[in-house]
Amino acid sequence: MNANILSKAYLDVRRLTETLSAPLGAEDQTVQSMPDVSPTKWHRAHTSWFFETFILGTFTDWKSPYPRYRELFNSYYEQVGCQFPREQRGVLSRPTVSEVSEYRGIVDNAMLELLSSSRATEDVLALVELGLHHEQQHQELLLMDAKHVLSCNPLDPCYSNTTLPSIHRSTPEHSWLSFDGGLANIGHQGEGFHFDNEGPQHRVWLDPYQVSRSLVTASQWLTFMEDDGYQRPELWLADGWRTVQREGWTAPLYWTKKQGEWNVFTLGGTRQLIAHEPVCHVSFYEADAYCRWLGARLPTEAEWERASVISHDPKRTRLFDVGALHPWPPTEHSPANPSSLDQMFGEVWQWTGSAYRPYPGYVPPTNAVGEYNGKFMNNQYVLRGGSAFTPSGHVRSTYRNFYPPHSRWMLSGVRLAKDL
Repeated sequence: MNANILSKAYLDVRRLTETLSAPLGAEDQTVQSMPDVSPTKWHRAHTSWFFETFILGTFTDWKSPYPRYRELFNSYYEQVGCQFPREQRGVLSRPTVSEVSEYRGIVDNAMLELLSSSRATEDVLALVELGLHHEQQHQELLLMDAKHVLSCNPLDPCYSNTTLPSIHRSTPEHSWLSFDGGLANIGHQGEGFHFDNEGPQHRVWLDPYQVSRSLVTASQWLTFMEDDGYQRPELWLADGWRTVQREGWTAPLYWTKKQGEWNVFTLGGTRQLIAHEPVCHVSFYEADAYCRWLGARLPTEAEWERASVISHDPKRTRLFDVGALHPWPPTEHSPANPSSLDQMFGEVWQWTGSAYRPYPGYVPPTNAVGEYNGKFMNNQYVLRGGSAFTPSGHVRSTYRNFYPPHSRWMLSGVRLAKDL
C-alpha cells in the first residue's frame, strides 16, 4: 500500500472512530462499567497514543505535547513503560473528552504530514497499516464497551436506531454440511494485511466432519434453557459450572424476561427477542454446554477455516453498517443454499474448540509491537468470523480473535460441528 492510498485509509479509519463515538455524550464516554470495559474516550486516546508512540516518536523528531499520556494510555506494552491500571480507567475524569479530541487532531496532523513526506518509508507504512487495523479492533471494542455501559442504566438508553431486516426467514433445525478429511493448509499466506498470529501457513490433518449450515438461533437456545440447561452440572466443564454458580447465569448476557416474554438489550434499546436471530453474547462455557446438550461439539479453528474457504459465498456476507449494529436472522435476500454455509462472516464471532496457541514456526516480533499478540497465547479460546460490530475490511477467513472462556460481552455466538 503506497503512501497516498494509506493517507486516505488513515483518514477513513480515524473518522469512523469519531462517527462511532458521536452518539455518546461526554458523560457516556467516561464510564467504566466493569474491569474489561474501557471508557470510550480511552479508546479514542489509546489509538492516537499508538500512532504517537510507535511511529511519530520513532521515525520523526516528535516532541509530545502530552508526555504523561505515555503512561496513561499505554494498554499493556511493557517495553514502552508503565501503564495506568486497566481496571481504574473509569476514574480518569481528565483529560476531558474535548481534550482527547484535541489530542487526536494533533496526532492526525503530524501523521498526515509524515505520510506526505520522504520519511514515509516501507517500515513506516507497514506500521501505519498495523495501526489502522489496531484502531479497527478498538472500534469494535468501543461498541462492545458502550453497549455494556448503556445496559447498566435503568433508563434503557438507546445508542442509535438499529434497523432489522423487514423480511427474514426461519432456519432449518441444525442442518449440516459435510467435509472430507485429509491434509489442509491453514493460516495466512500471500499478499494482503494479516496479524502475526495468523501465520505461518501450515498443514494440519482433518478427519471427516460436519458443520452446521447456520448459526444457533435464539429459539434453539431457549429450548436448551427450557430443558434446564443452566441447572444441569453434567453439561458443563468444571470451571464453567463454577462460573454459572458464581455469576448466577440463567440466560445469555442482555436477555431479560418481562411479563413472560424474553427481551434483549441492543444498541437500539431493549426489544423483543426474535426467534431466528443468532444467539449472541454467550461465553465459551455456555457454547460448550449447549453442544454437549445437543450431542455435538464446537468446530476446531482449522475445521472452521477450511469450511469457510470451501463453502462460503462472499456475496452472502453482511457488511458493516452503523445503522444495523446487531446480528440479523437470515434474510430473504440471502436464500438458503444447500451447498454453502450461511452467516459465516459479519454476524457474530463464533467460538471454536481450539485454545489460542501459536502456529508451528510462529515467532513474535522482537520489539514492543511484538507484545501485540504473542504474550496472550494462554488461557484463551479462538473465535472466528467477525460480527456486526466488526468494521469493513477487518474480516477474513484466517483472522484469529481470542477471549477467555468466561467472557461474553463481545458479540459471540455458536456454530456446531460433529464428527462424520
